[in-house]
Amino acid sequence: MAAASQPWTSGVLATAASDTVAAARQWAQPSVLLIEDDAGDALLVEELVADSALKMRLQWVRSMAEAREALAYETPDCVLLDLHLPDAQGLEAVSMVKSRADSVAVVVLTGLAEEETGLAAVAAGAQDYLVKGRVEPELFGRAVRYAIQRKQAEKAAVALQASQMQARENARLERGLLPRPLLSSEGVGVVARYRPGRAQALLGGDFYDIVQSADGSVHALIGDVSGHGPDEAALGVALRIAWRTLVLSGVTGPEQVGRLEEIMLAERAQPYVFATLTSLTVPVGARQVRLTPAGHPGLLLRTADGAVEWVETAGGPALGVVPGVPRWPVEEVPLPPGSALVLFTDGLFEGHVGQGGARLGEEGLLGLAREMAGLAPEVFVDTLIQRAEELAEGQGGLADDVAVVHLQWTTGANGADG
Repeated sequence: MAAASQPWTSGVLATAASDTVAAARQWAQPSVLLIEDDAGDALLVEELVADSALKMRLQWVRSMAEAREALAYETPDCVLLDLHLPDAQGLEAVSMVKSRADSVAVVVLTGLAEEETGLAAVAAGAQDYLVKGRVEPELFGRAVRYAIQRKQAEKAAVALQASQMQARENARLERGLLPRPLLSSEGVGVVARYRPGRAQALLGGDFYDIVQSADGSVHALIGDVSGHGPDEAALGVALRIAWRTLVLSGVTGPEQVGRLEEIMLAERAQPYVFATLTSLTVPVGARQVRLTPAGHPGLLLRTADGAVEWVETAGGPALGVVPGVPRWPVEEVPLPPGSALVLFTDGLFEGHVGQGGARLGEEGLLGLAREMAGLAPEVFVDTLIQRAEELAEGQGGLADDVAVVHLQWTTGANGADG
């Protein structure tokens, strides 16, 4: 029969092993919570703890109610659970412990004729079961140790599965944010790069795309959703796919940007989220590029003679800043024969440089680009990003995501014969 109930107290504590033995075993003393209403059975467990080679800290409570108090105060490494408590019976007790401390290993204590119950408890989530009165100290210590290790292995497996699921989700976002250029001719060379900021190991809200329509016109997009995280990345994917759909449907210029804003307002997770972008079109035979910026920074123009210039346009507001007010004028910028356009997000030039609060800035980025003006497209883009990272290294590196798109027309490809 159970003894009179009393507040839960610490039971017998195992004698601490010497530092030499502890170092050899490389096993810290685990904390064990015994939930047992029978004082005689609790005494047997205390003796097993004292005689076991595995030294542990034991705490004894008499009911599930007292166990809830103990678990709220401290999470043990293992729970020794009797299945016949005053306020919990059978597998219900296992379920109650797991609901309070699912990360804790559970070893069920059963009677001589309850082996099937012990097996059912293991199937319900316990790590092991022990039959009262038939356990030697060595087996007892080993059972507790293995139960803790099995629980740790289970948690590692769950974490691995979650990581794999996240990796698959990231791959889907990556395919959405980093598309393959849709070009039908070989007159345009494309180099695209994406580098997540230092605060994220994953892609953020920057996005880009390149499409050639049926009439041969080349369209390109660069954009940046404010903030970081899966919501921003998903919004970037939605905007990019919507842009490609609009281009293939023949919608360009202010109408295109207005449609994108409608989509952004409907899809954004928070009302303060906004997006900047630049959409451009180069018709076949044209010697100019049509730009429709929406709050986005300028771009670089690389000419065939090795010059690099900054192209800045007035443009209109970022998407979501002043909803319902369409103000995105189309501006035309000369595109000399054999030239290239370099589009990017602001993470490329907003990194802190030096020891103060100064940033690289647009002028600093233009200076870097001019230093490497003679490099081939891929080397130019990679070196430009690398130099910006090196300058920001003393301040922790580039904090924001960086997307860069380099478009180069071969001589005559845009209608010019040089």
